[in-house]
Amino acid sequence: MSTPANPNTAMTYRDAGVDMEAGDALVERIKPFAKRTMRPEVMGGLGGFGALFELSKKYREPVLVSGTDGVGTKLKLAFHLNKHDTIGQDLVAMSVNDILVQGAEPLFFLDYFGCGRLNIDTAADVIKGIAYGCELAGCTLIGGETAEMPSMYPDGEYDLAGFAVGAVEKSELITGLDIVPGDVVLGLASNGAHSNGYSLIRKIIERANPDMNADFHGRSFRDAIMAPTRIYVKPLLALMQTASSGVKVKGMAHITGGGLTENIPRVLPENVTAIINRNSWSLPPLFQWLQEHGNVEDAEMHRVFNCGIGMVVIISAADADKAAEFLRQQGETVYTLGKIEQRAQGQHQTIVR
Repeated sequence: MSTPANPNTAMTYRDAGVDMEAGDALVERIKPFAKRTMRPEVMGGLGGFGALFELSKKYREPVLVSGTDGVGTKLKLAFHLNKHDTIGQDLVAMSVNDILVQGAEPLFFLDYFGCGRLNIDTAADVIKGIAYGCELAGCTLIGGETAEMPSMYPDGEYDLAGFAVGAVEKSELITGLDIVPGDVVLGLASNGAHSNGYSLIRKIIERANPDMNADFHGRSFRDAIMAPTRIYVKPLLALMQTASSGVKVKGMAHITGGGLTENIPRVLPENVTAIINRNSWSLPPLFQWLQEHGNVEDAEMHRVFNCGIGMVVIISAADADKAAEFLRQQGETVYTLGKIEQRAQGQHQTIVR
């Protein structure tokens, strides 16, 4: 039998499993990453009880747009593969791409990292990825929370959540209300599965048992399945805000959980439907592999995965070619996916055929 603890022995937070020194060391480790994301509107630095951000006076009637998200069960693969350097970019992308579709410029981002026992190296990799995602989005990593909670999580695992706030001029909000039949649906290429459908992906991997280190179209399968979510902020803000683009964006849809068929309807008026031509782009190799090894039907692919299209942009027919060329010059791979039509009674708002 173990000897009972002396009830008179002084106890510390470390005895309970919380290493405050490790938390302080992590803050020092991540300061250089966060510093690279600073914007001039930030007031103060890391470590305060609240983060301060002065809204730019360039806005006459600013509307704040906020979003929060996680990365789902992609975290499970990160734990299994011990790959933590890109999951932070996924976290940022899920929120900033969401607020972007309403026309908002992401201003700042906060993260939440919860774990049972803090591993400084792992946490620093994650937060370095968050900072890199913020750089790609042009927003500042203004603060966050690292919570060490013994017995809450299995050893080596953690949880992540993110919160983004952006702003848009009230008159420039993108609502989708002016989308009409004849408008064109453009698609911007994804970087893989992004951060959606991973519960199904993990089941398919469990069935197929692939060699994670094997070559898969020029990179390891491990890197292909963990490729970080693309951040579309800078190219699309340039399209919306640069007079030289000469186009008006009518609607955008971030293709996340729900795939093409469930996300595009979120930005459409009730009287129209999007008709998507499945032959307008090639299904990328990763999705071909998932469909084959999971025996996944086409309709299920389109409502679970992005299938190679990470963002949809709806433009008038007169502006479509100009918009596509502008985005290509910004480094995007652009497809003309289809068009908007009048919706028949009872018809789904997005049809892939």
